[in-house]
Amino acid sequence: MLRVEMHDSSNAFIIRLEGRFTGEGAEHVRTLVTRCHTEMRLVVDLTEVTFVDAVGEEVLSFLKRVEAEFVADTAYIFDVCERLHLPLARKRLSMKKVSGSSYGQEHRAFPNSLRSESSCISQQPSVQRE
Repeated sequence: MLRVEMHDSSNAFIIRLEGRFTGEGAEHVRTLVTRCHTEMRLVVDLTEVTFVDAVGEEVLSFLKRVEAEFVADTAYIFDVCERLHLPLARKRLSMKKVSGSSYGQEHRAFPNSLRSESSCISQQPSVQRE
């Protein structure tokens, strides 16, 4: 099962992942990120991730290409980040949940090939997959 939470802090847009980052759940995270238009720093918190499969690794590499930074606290996740050359965030960020209607005034610009017309404001901030 994968749980995805989106948070807004004063200096970053944070995606917190919990559980197994695999298959369809990982692809769903890629879709959420491509639909979000924010210029804020993107941080992916992998602290509670217990397993990453090949699809999850591809999505993490994709997130690296859109300039995400990663938070890792366990030896397993540090190993994944090292193997994939994922940049670690400079420090832990305090997080507050994204409100239903807005996640901040700043927006992240993704490369044109990754953009969609939808905004992540219309997405549910928390998703659970089995």
